[in-house]
Amino acid sequence: MNWRELKDKNVKLLGGAVSGGLDSCTVTHWLTSKGFEVSGFTVDLGQPDEESLDGIKDRMLGSGAVEAMIVDGKQALAEAGLRVIQAQARYEGEYWNTTGIARPITVGAILPELKRRGIPVLFHGATGRGNDQVRFQLTMNMLAPKMDVYAPWRDPEYVAQFPGRKQMIEYCHKNNIPIRPSSQSRYSTDANFLGLTHEAGDLEEVTISPTFVDPGMGVWPWDGEDKYETVTVRWEEGTPVSINGNAMGLVEIFQAANRIGGKHGVGIGTHVVENRFVGIKSRGIYEAPGMELLGRSYEFLLQFILDRRARELHAYLSSIISRQIYQGYWLDLTTTAALAALEPINRLATGTITVRLYRGTVGFDTADDTLEAMPHSLYTDDSSMEAIGSYGHADAEGFLKVLQVSARNVGVRQFPALGREE
Repeated sequence: MNWRELKDKNVKLLGGAVSGGLDSCTVTHWLTSKGFEVSGFTVDLGQPDEESLDGIKDRMLGSGAVEAMIVDGKQALAEAGLRVIQAQARYEGEYWNTTGIARPITVGAILPELKRRGIPVLFHGATGRGNDQVRFQLTMNMLAPKMDVYAPWRDPEYVAQFPGRKQMIEYCHKNNIPIRPSSQSRYSTDANFLGLTHEAGDLEEVTISPTFVDPGMGVWPWDGEDKYETVTVRWEEGTPVSINGNAMGLVEIFQAANRIGGKHGVGIGTHVVENRFVGIKSRGIYEAPGMELLGRSYEFLLQFILDRRARELHAYLSSIISRQIYQGYWLDLTTTAALAALEPINRLATGTITVRLYRGTVGFDTADDTLEAMPHSLYTDDSSMEAIGSYGHADAEGFLKVLQVSARNVGVRQFPALGREE
């Protein structure tokens, strides 16, 4: 869809999911110049790179928006972030999906405001080469199938005028649009309190070390304190309820984990060359100190809770959910069913785990495995090398006799053909 098609539909009101960055300011002014009345909606996701969200409102109004509004989304993001941790949903094994999960939260927070004002179209500044366009589009299609989505980066006329950041910066300066100096940064950052995503600019050149990136949630691991710190997380039915004995709400839990993990460089500087949904590769540098601290703590707890088959199921569901989030399908049936399948596991995940942080690492330290503290743990003294527990050594004789039948058949009937005779 291009802007002329919106005109043909007699659309006058547009609502934007805006961050107040270069793209948002440029698009807002450009659409205003085409005769649209633009309302800008910024969702408060605890963005670490913003000292005050009021600055975003000022920039959007200065770019021509008739209205600029801040919508709270912190609690919803915290709850979604917890689901990511419970699923251990790291895309391609590394990326905690911090931006991917924030997009449906953003749309869900803005949608009521659009409906309240009778705004029929949501626009966003996501590139036509990336994943975010899919996340915005599919979320809107599922939640409000009768509403339209306009993506300037897929409008040929917009792309022709603004093929890159250089042209947008020049346009903003020419029209006295109040962009931040960081708009000329060597890279682009997307932020929420679950994590920061750094990409584009000089980060696209992999021959350049990414150490020029200035961490926004802590320090690089090698700049962390030269002494370890232990952190104790109490989990109750899959939810963290306290850190170091201090009971907090979920948003505060994430914020505290970010502060503690960030100063030790935990989850900061994760380098990923990943496969975007559109079929191309990109390079990102990620920060997610709280997600890494809490996520590793939960993983250690699951080691006590899950038996072998449940462990395999969890790993399978984790792979599905991580891919679903990344590709924009957070709200569909597959994700809903996969999350539901994890609920019995989450209900059993009660325990107290202490981890040790040191220069980017999160290691297991101790666990309170008493029945009172971890009532559903399967870790017992049956595996002990000492003369304790109910497992009898001699009882394994029959078990091994059963196993040896198939093993001997392999040795006799298959190994010779494979050249593996004695």
